[in-house]
Amino acid sequence: MMEYLLSLALSPTAWIALATLIAMEVVLGIDNLIFISILTNKLPEHSRRRTRRIGISAALVMRLLLLSTVAFIVQLTEPLFEIFGEPMSWRDIILIAGGLFLVWKATHEIHHSVDPDPIDEDAKVKVAVVTGGIAAIFQILLLDLVFSIDSIVTAVGMTEHLPIMIIAVLVAVGVMMFAADPLADFIARNPTIVMLALGFLLMIGTTLIAEGFGVHVPKGYIYASMAFSAGIEILNMFHREAVRKRNEKREKREEALAQKQSLEGAATADEASVSGEKAST
Repeated sequence: MMEYLLSLALSPTAWIALATLIAMEVVLGIDNLIFISILTNKLPEHSRRRTRRIGISAALVMRLLLLSTVAFIVQLTEPLFEIFGEPMSWRDIILIAGGLFLVWKATHEIHHSVDPDPIDEDAKVKVAVVTGGIAAIFQILLLDLVFSIDSIVTAVGMTEHLPIMIIAVLVAVGVMMFAADPLADFIARNPTIVMLALGFLLMIGTTLIAEGFGVHVPKGYIYASMAFSAGIEILNMFHREAVRKRNEKREKREEALAQKQSLEGAATADEASVSGEKAST
């Protein structure tokens, strides 16, 4: 065993495969983080951080368990039946189910955001408390299962060494754990980002469904469009902040001018009063 690990450590090919797998896992983790952020931000504030930690930790355990059954997961790509001449495997079925779940969840959240007559805040808190923690963790694990199976099948095509896959998963989940809270807080502070993130989830869900039906969508197109949209939204945020600061400066100038005019008016009134008193004497 030690000789095997040493040979991997001295192999340039193994290091290249490890770097590639880590990059792939981190990129795929973006989808998970967006979903986790939106999901946990609906919980009471005191339980959000704990739910994220538990959900990501449970997802790590599940990924490691899935890696231990990598031989079985590879068999999930074998065709079971055909739909309109397109062979369908368990992997395809899982991708379609995960995509439908993402589309439903994103659509539900968008509808909730634009609903002109939402339920009151107290009711929302009660619903979040009752259905929050366990339900959120279950949904995190459900979506992570979909992405994990897809990433493991891809990883097997890149390397046959299980230690490399395990290290890549550990690093990627560590990045997710580190970035989860800042990303969730950023989304919570910027409501327009929530709608953009929900749009990302809709696009990712649609892509998963297409992949399940055998239509390959290059990941580069997906993430490039996400990066472009995020860049535009960041520019909008800078614009709104600049407008807010300009309005504050204008309000301060108007307030200072009003105070100056008020003082000048008071001084003029005092002078007139003094002049009147002198004239009367």
